[in-house]
Parts: sequence; C-alpha cells; structure tokens
Amino acid sequence: MTHDAVTSADHAAPAALIADGRAHLGIELGSTRIKAALVDDAGAVLATGSHAWENTLAEDNWTYALEDAEAGLQACYADLAAQVRERHGAEITELASIGISGMMHGYLALDAEGEQLVPFRTWRNTYTEDAAAELSSTLELNIPLRWSVSHLLHAARGGEEHVDRLGAITTLAGWVHRRLTGRHVLGVGDASGMFPIAADGTDYDAELLERAGGLEAFRDRPWSLTDLLPEVLVAGQDAGELTEEGARLLDPSGTLRPGAVAAPPEGDAGTGMVATNAVGARTGNVSAGTSAFAMVVLEGPLSGPREEIDLVTTPAGHPVAMIHTNNCTGDLDAWLGIFARFAELSGSPVPAEELYSTLFRAGAEGEADAGGVLSYNYLSGEHQTGVPSGRPLLVREQSAGFTLENLMRAQLHGAFGALAVGMRALLVDEGVQLDVMHAHGGIFRTAGVAQQVLADSIDTPVAVGASAGEGGAWGMALLAAYARRRRHGDGDLSLTDFLDQEVFADEDQSVLDPSPEGVTGYARWLEAYTAALPVERLAGETLA
Repeated sequence: MTHDAVTSADHAAPAALIADGRAHLGIELGSTRIKAALVDDAGAVLATGSHAWENTLAEDNWTYALEDAEAGLQACYADLAAQVRERHGAEITELASIGISGMMHGYLALDAEGEQLVPFRTWRNTYTEDAAAELSSTLELNIPLRWSVSHLLHAARGGEEHVDRLGAITTLAGWVHRRLTGRHVLGVGDASGMFPIAADGTDYDAELLERAGGLEAFRDRPWSLTDLLPEVLVAGQDAGELTEEGARLLDPSGTLRPGAVAAPPEGDAGTGMVATNAVGARTGNVSAGTSAFAMVVLEGPLSGPREEIDLVTTPAGHPVAMIHTNNCTGDLDAWLGIFARFAELSGSPVPAEELYSTLFRAGAEGEADAGGVLSYNYLSGEHQTGVPSGRPLLVREQSAGFTLENLMRAQLHGAFGALAVGMRALLVDEGVQLDVMHAHGGIFRTAGVAQQVLADSIDTPVAVGASAGEGGAWGMALLAAYARRRRHGDGDLSLTDFLDQEVFADEDQSVLDPSPEGVTGYARWLEAYTAALPVERLAGETLA
C-alpha cells in the first residue's frame, strides 16, 4: 500500500486516492453538529459528513451524553462513507491519517480504567466562578470559568465523591482520541484550555502546576495534577495510530482498517485558526457559531492578567489571546426560524439559504446604529459582559426606528456584541496590533454582510476565504495531513510553511475594510448595549 504525496493527477482521480488509503480524515464534535472532512495531501475536500446533536441541561449542568458522542461519531462517519460511495464510487478501507477536534475546555472525569465518573461538564457551565477566582489569584493569571482546572477545583472544593477516584481528566476531543488510539494525549491548543502552558509552548507550566497543587482542596489527594492531565503534544508530533478497537468504534461495519497516523487532538479554536491560515503573529481569526471566539496571535506579552482575555496557544504552541463568548448565532437562528414559519403560513415557503441571504441583506440596509434597536442573544450566561444567567431580549427605545432592516441589523450587531466588548480590551486597552482578522462560520455565507459588521465592530479588516465555510473538521483534516507529512515526509516542515505553501498558496480571499460610518454606528450601538446590560441581568433574575 503506497502513501506517496498527492500529485496533480490525484486531484482528478479521488477514487484511486481513497481506495489506496491516501486520504486524511478530520472529525470535529461541535456544539450542534459533528462534522467530518476527507481531504487529499493539499487539503482539497474529497467528501464530507455530518450528524446533528444537542446539549442538554440536566440538574443545572450543560452536558452531552458520551453515548450520544459515540453514536454521533458513527453516524457522521457513515454519512461520509456514503457520500464517498455516491460521489466517487469508492469505499474507505484505510486512511493515511486521522484527527479529532472538539469543543474546547470543560471537564471530562475518568477513573484509572478510563471509565466516566460524572456527566461531561461543557464550556457552557458558569458555576465555577469561585474556583476560577481562587486559581486566578493563586496563579496570577486569568483562569476562565470554563477551563478544566476550574471545573476540577470546583468539584474538589465542593467535596464531590468522585474526586478521590480520579485517574485522568480530559476534553471531549481528548476522550475520543483516547478511544480511537488508546493514548491519553492532547494537542497544545486544546491543552491550553485545561491548564496554563509554559512560555516555550511545549508543556504545562511546571511552576504553576506546583502552585496550584498547593491549594487546600488539592492537597492530600491520591493524585497530583500532573497525574491527571493529558500529555501535551504540538502539531505534527506522534499521537499514536488508529487501533483495531478505534476503527470498529468509528466504523462498526468492519470495512475501515486500523493503522492511520493520528494527529494530536485539538480544540475547535485551534482548528479554526488552521482553517483560516491564522497561525502567524498579528493575524487572528473569528469562529462564529453557537458560541464565538476570536484568536489573535501575539507578538509579545500583555500588560498583565485581564478577565476578558484568555491566554492560550496555536496548535504549534505560539501564544494567543482568546476572546470567548458563550453566545453568537443561536438567537439569530431562532428569529430566522420565525420568518421561515411565516413564509410557510403565507403559502410561499423560502429555502433556508435564500431566507438567510434575503434577511441578512435587509440588515445591511439598516441604520448604522440599528436605529436604537438592541438585541441580547444570551441563550446562556455571558461572562464577557458579566451576565450570570442569560435571557434572549429584544429592546428598543420609544423613538427607535423599528423596521425590518433595523431589526436584522440589531440581530447581526448582537451576534458580535459580547465579542466586541472583549476585543476592545485587547485592541484598545492593550494596544495589540492586528493586521487582519480571518473569519469563518455559517453567518459569513451571505457574502459581505456579517463580514462588514464584524470589520466595523472591531475596526479591523476582515478576510473571508473560499475555504472558510469548510470549518473546523477541515482544519482538523489539515492537521492530520500535516502529522502524516511530518511522520513520513518532511520532518522539519513548520505548520505555518505547510499551510502557506501547500494549502493556501492559491486561495481567493475577500477582504473588507471597516467603513467610517459603520465603525461610528457600531460604537454608538455598543455604547447603548453596554449601558442597558442591567436590563439583561434583571431578566435573568426575574424570568424563570
């Protein structure tokens, strides 16, 4: 079986490439969909697959059942395999490489045998405030509520029975990777959402591990933090291979064989950076979905800890400032669903793509400050704006211009509202230099609309590439291809050079500069948005 580099002829013959086991698979477990992308060595997409799933709120804990994760992986892979058969007349029997990514952060607690101890606690939970505050004070860094160490300390401080039985903690991507390969490892980007990473970007910070281990709630345990945390790997390092058991988990039919090179599992923030080629200094990317986060690759240290800013890394270990928001497109999608239902009732149903495009373009025609209409898209609490329990709200002044155009403009502004608050701390207060912000996610599919709103909200050029819609699964497939290349090809090729030379060299991009009117209008809107936040907080206190 040959695994030579893909040639130009291979692009015209994907069936042969797939049949020879030379394709690379990336799977990402996102907040609403599990997606798969199958690519060649240069990142050309051969096929995709997907499966819808949802989190649940059980006993005040946002969670996903791991049984649903297993079933979803299998359904997603089966969808991919079916598309391969339909499009290429081929069967996937072997893969060159595989990579898993998932929602960053959260808390997945396992015993010594790898069995789950408590339900998965996702990034969306905000009950770790006291634990995160203690860690931030002890480590003299901003430790966010959703980080794994915050969840661990919360459980330990609360005297939860499972804590002494811990054998390992990991993220969702780390758990799936462990099931597929048997390795308890994590890519540095995802690991940086578990515990702070050292300055060299290759491992956890040893001094901070010692400091954290001295906390009262962590003392006298049958484990140390080092025992529990996954091994840290940077992009391209050896993360194992797909085992026989892993292949059967992914493909119960028995068609897929083991042996694929495994990339270090990553978080969705890292795959978003790869998918937009935003891994170099003074570049950044925004990933917009149910939640949103902006990643800006830093040239140097910040002035000090800031509550709005998380310090994480690229998949290659370079320092990154992350602005994370719990809410982005969820309420916008709900409003679009209302309009879709109206169209149905009127006897003229509109396809989803056309509906989104029509209403987004209407929003582009709205007043620059949305005419006094405010939208709070808070399906859950929002730490960036100090809202502990979210309630979606549409608020307007008596004299507001309440038109369809302004309503949709407010919805688009609101999707990036909390993100804009955090970005001001980074770009204005900290003076971080950002040449271009790359964007990806479904909200950018209507050309130029959400892209312009984002550019105006952060007063920075925003680029959307032709590949942006491929998303994190594609980014993870690229990391898998890079891992295969490092293992069996060029062992010294940097991730930046791989992306620049092999993947994005000929990519078409649309770049929009911020408009003076849009920047001024968004600033007025954001001032009103922040001033009215007490109304949003009150809604959380009074609306069940």
